[in-house]
Amino acid sequence: MKNIAIVMGGYSSEFEISLKSGNVVYQFLDKTKYNGFRIHIFKEKWVYVDADNNEFPIDKNDFSAFVDGKKISFDVVFNAIHGTPGEDGLLQAYFELIGMPQSSCDYYQAALTFNKRDLLSVLKPYGIKSATSYYLNKGEKINAEEIISKVGLPCFVKPNKSGSSFGISKVKSAAELPIGIEVAYKEDNEIIIESFLDGIEVSVGVINYKGEIKVLPITEIVSENDFFDYEAKYLGKSQEITPARISDEMTKKVSDIAKRAYEILKMSGFSRSEFIFVGGEPYMLEMNTIPGLTTESLIPQQAKAAGISLEDLFTNAIELALA
Repeated sequence: MKNIAIVMGGYSSEFEISLKSGNVVYQFLDKTKYNGFRIHIFKEKWVYVDADNNEFPIDKNDFSAFVDGKKISFDVVFNAIHGTPGEDGLLQAYFELIGMPQSSCDYYQAALTFNKRDLLSVLKPYGIKSATSYYLNKGEKINAEEIISKVGLPCFVKPNKSGSSFGISKVKSAAELPIGIEVAYKEDNEIIIESFLDGIEVSVGVINYKGEIKVLPITEIVSENDFFDYEAKYLGKSQEITPARISDEMTKKVSDIAKRAYEILKMSGFSRSEFIFVGGEPYMLEMNTIPGLTTESLIPQQAKAAGISLEDLFTNAIELALA
């Protein structure tokens, strides 16, 4: 039996969703093959949490725990942390340094994809389209006229490095722009302001499944809110339709692009990319490397549509990490 450390929590606004994802992994782990251990990673503590919610500190020297005088070591880490430090490369680099296999992509890919600005810039020369954008770092002068003349109205103001739609605003007038910028700066010191793309939004999951790069059935996102925000994502204010109601040609086009991005970046583990179709062409918004794994999350929905159970999905991720 292999010992699997399921890391969850994290230091960002997404910690609650991460705890949910981690618990789903724990619940659906193949108990005939693996011993699952829930590891909570927070700024103030790294602890193993047992079935009775007792906490045992993690020794960061080798990522082990002492329980009742016995040392517990792990064979592999299943990374279920959305946001920092699990999705931005910090934990990946730490695990690489101590020689611990883990289920997500490597630290460079994690850092790059977590930074929307840098990800889209790297993919642009490969012909992968994205919205017209304007970048700001905290403390820089805000020239509203210049921003609007570049991206137009309405536009989206987003933290450059954050997930779950925290800190995103749809700005419809010049007067709303400073407010949107302030909201985004609460999540990150870099922001990205993008032109509004009006079209069908889809989410495309790509995984390495049994050694082959596989594009999962695509999900179409129809938000009741102005856009696919936190409420739409997690509080049922959206319809998620898998497979998406798009033509075969559109399906092939966006699948090829999502797969190509995965290959260009030498990704491993899970990836979920968001696109909006404008005039039949997919424009990439972002790529998530630790997508939600709750039962209502998109990757589990897509896997189910592909005939892959959660147990299979998680076993596959662990076996690839071990290999």
